[in-house]
Amino acid sequence: MSDSRKSALKLFKFYSAASILALSSIVTLSPSYAAADENSSAEESSPPSENSTSKTENAVPSNATGKDILVTAQRLNEARAQIQSHLGATVYSMDQKQIESIPGGYNQQMNNILLQMPGVTQDQFSQVHIRGDHNNLQYRINGIILPEGISVFGQTLAPRMIDKMDLITGALPAQYGLRTAGIIDITTKSGLQKNGGTASIYGGSHETIIPSVQYGGSTGSTNYYVTGEYRHTALGIDSIDGSSTPLHDHSNQGNFFGYLDHILDDSNRISLMAGYSQQNFQIPNPKNIHPGENGTTGFNLNGQTDYRSNDLDENQRERTGFAQLAFMHDSGPFSMQASIFGRYSSLDYYPSVAGELIFNGMAQRITRRNVAFGLQYDASWHVSKHHTLRGGFFFDRERGSTFSTSSVFAADDDGNQTSTTPLSIVDNSGKTQLTYSAYVQDEWKLAQNLTFNYGVRFDLYSSYRTEHQFSPRANLTWQPTKSTALHVGYSRYFSPPPFELVGYRTISRFNGTTGAATGVNKATTPYAERQNYYDAGIQQKIGKDFTFGVDGYYRRSHNLIDEGQFGEAILMTPFNYSRGKIWGIDFNSSYTHGGWRVYGNFAYQKALGKKIKSSEYNFEADDLAYIAQHYIYLDHNQSWTASGGVSYTFHDGVLKNLQLGATALYGSGLRTDLTLANGDTIPNGASVKPYATVNTTIMYRIERQGINLRFDITNIGDHVYQIRTGDGVGVGLPSYGARRGFYFGFSKDI
Repeated sequence: MSDSRKSALKLFKFYSAASILALSSIVTLSPSYAAADENSSAEESSPPSENSTSKTENAVPSNATGKDILVTAQRLNEARAQIQSHLGATVYSMDQKQIESIPGGYNQQMNNILLQMPGVTQDQFSQVHIRGDHNNLQYRINGIILPEGISVFGQTLAPRMIDKMDLITGALPAQYGLRTAGIIDITTKSGLQKNGGTASIYGGSHETIIPSVQYGGSTGSTNYYVTGEYRHTALGIDSIDGSSTPLHDHSNQGNFFGYLDHILDDSNRISLMAGYSQQNFQIPNPKNIHPGENGTTGFNLNGQTDYRSNDLDENQRERTGFAQLAFMHDSGPFSMQASIFGRYSSLDYYPSVAGELIFNGMAQRITRRNVAFGLQYDASWHVSKHHTLRGGFFFDRERGSTFSTSSVFAADDDGNQTSTTPLSIVDNSGKTQLTYSAYVQDEWKLAQNLTFNYGVRFDLYSSYRTEHQFSPRANLTWQPTKSTALHVGYSRYFSPPPFELVGYRTISRFNGTTGAATGVNKATTPYAERQNYYDAGIQQKIGKDFTFGVDGYYRRSHNLIDEGQFGEAILMTPFNYSRGKIWGIDFNSSYTHGGWRVYGNFAYQKALGKKIKSSEYNFEADDLAYIAQHYIYLDHNQSWTASGGVSYTFHDGVLKNLQLGATALYGSGLRTDLTLANGDTIPNGASVKPYATVNTTIMYRIERQGINLRFDITNIGDHVYQIRTGDGVGVGLPSYGARRGFYFGFSKDI
């Protein structure tokens, strides 16, 4: 073990021991007081509850009424929210009503809901990018971090379980780390309010059918909620040719989520959450393509050199299961939540062996597995009316395994095939990663309307590399009037490469075959990204109904992490740019009055990187040479992005309970390569064409029967727009947005 690693581990152990001792002792030391208000920049359309609930003096008795349980549960939820402070960060929120009002509602996948928030960019494979980062997102469920899983097309969480969702971004407080582009903080449904649920069926175009059920309730001091859905569609992945009926693109998916909590007394609660998802995808085929077309040369497989692309049969299966057990305590000035968690995820890619060998000279059967478990502890202590201390720690152990069997042909030094009989190359590997994090921060109320939130966190990970960093954070918020809030902040970030995606390939095993690296014969493992992040913004309320905000950011990165799809299997592989710079500005607005609910978002950004520093074997020598000397746009950079929506609900008259709505999305286009007149190529030097889509919805509730009906039209103009051309750094396939679709939904209260 290196001296630097020994020193870092000693510092971490000392810091952790000191933090735990301090936080565990303050319960008996701190006086009770009224906590200071937190002024965040959350959208007015989803404000926190205005009615605080006071704590009762005695434990919840065995004969407690439903009202007693409700009061205690609400107070514990509020205490949990105070632990997870996001003072000084930029927060955008969506609640149940907002999600239901967009076309598709809870039948949408998570990425489509996130696209309704500022600064969120659409990409292929259901990916989203926030403020110029490729991924770098952290999901939290009721304040507990959900470890990342291996997923490309699938989505682990179905929106039906969401009660409220916050996107937290900007200069984050010290308690948020490791993944810093955006925190997706989900508060789940719990069954607390009433016993009951809904059963629904939704479907329409592209052979879509989505049956689902959700149910929740309370019994004594125990609350529970479960939901599950099945999804079948003939548009499982983006179309690669713009067709409304892409070839070989079916998908079958299932999701389950369950929540259970038990209130032990008026200060303590234990909760359990668990979920499972499985998604099976066909990989869509290009139509009527043969080897030898477009300047390519087909390989010879035992005398066969022709193969129709229509006959390719590639498939991918993605599975994720997780469980989280948490203990929540609140005793007035001191609150804490301790949790243990586990997560299993896997990805299996099944090639079309004969076709891929003839087209590409290589076919890979790949399996990836990742198992993680760990613990998380967060606490807050209201020291006085001027200071609130927060601190905690996080530990995660992950074991990742990759199993691959590659079929290739023998080849000479120039890559020319020398045998028609395929060879089989087995390349298996495994690694364990340990992650340690700890933080402490102080919310210091300098004046009635001025708060300074400062702190520091420490992160260390050890796997393919061992790296660590102390990261200072500081935010200042000022509320000069009741309707105006301003914030400015700085955060130092440390983001390890996504361990579950790092696939170390033994390059030497493929020498002398058609699977040999075509670029530089070098495979440096990825580094952690280190950032300096600056953010400032204002949120302004005009009257009772209209709110708008502006937020600007600038960041400089060392070892900027990006991801690309290289090779035949549809897997993302992380790599580093030595330097990165990203800046932009977000605008958001919302209007709520009577039955009207209107919002609009607009974002501008630039994201640039220079010099490839890891996973070099995936790149051509010419591209590496150019990027070493020039800043280039990141492939997921989209300069202009906008989203918006409007809905109106009739509250009386013959149209009572009828709701009409629409949403719109605009993008100026992701990046693609630029080919100059002399034939030279500038990586990511051009943009895909801009696009705009509009979706509409009609919903009606028959109150007496507890029936909800909806009719949605997506891409109402049937606009054919391209998301990816198939060219660009780390871009493997072309893709198009979904064509027009008609969908009907029916749900019944149960």
